[in-house]
Amino acid sequence: MEDSTYKMLYDAPIGKMIIISNGESIIEIDHVNHDEPVTNNPDDLCQLATKQLDEYFAGKRTSFDLSLKPQGTDFQLKAWTALTTIPYGETISYGEQAKRMDNPKAVRAVGGANGKNPFSIVVPCHRVIGANGTLTGYTGGISRKEWLLDFERSVVGKGESSE
Repeated sequence: MEDSTYKMLYDAPIGKMIIISNGESIIEIDHVNHDEPVTNNPDDLCQLATKQLDEYFAGKRTSFDLSLKPQGTDFQLKAWTALTTIPYGETISYGEQAKRMDNPKAVRAVGGANGKNPFSIVVPCHRVIGANGTLTGYTGGISRKEWLLDFERSVVGKGESSE
């Protein structure tokens, strides 16, 4: 296996994102919160992620089918797996996520793990909110979290109205 990294900037409706592949799996999809020079050298995996993100932002994709290679602690991996069970357009609290992980007292640790999620949008940490319903903790910024939740709810609403 080559030790190559492929990168691509993606212009999302909520700002620039970076997609990084190791040639075999996607290793990161994240918001770019500052000007950082990126040399675009995408591979087929970066292109596939871009295609799926385009479909997501067009309201045509509610889940992703990408080869992801997350790197984290066992707890983080379990937290990120739990995120993938949250239905599109819905939210849960950090406490609910901890319960789903069979560790109901780990609410703060869950928040910390979510903050290190390497796959923004694809592994939907934006769907986790505070126990009182407030939007809290999103590395892409609360305004992006709010936009994503509103967007998903609007897509779900359109689907329901056409039945």
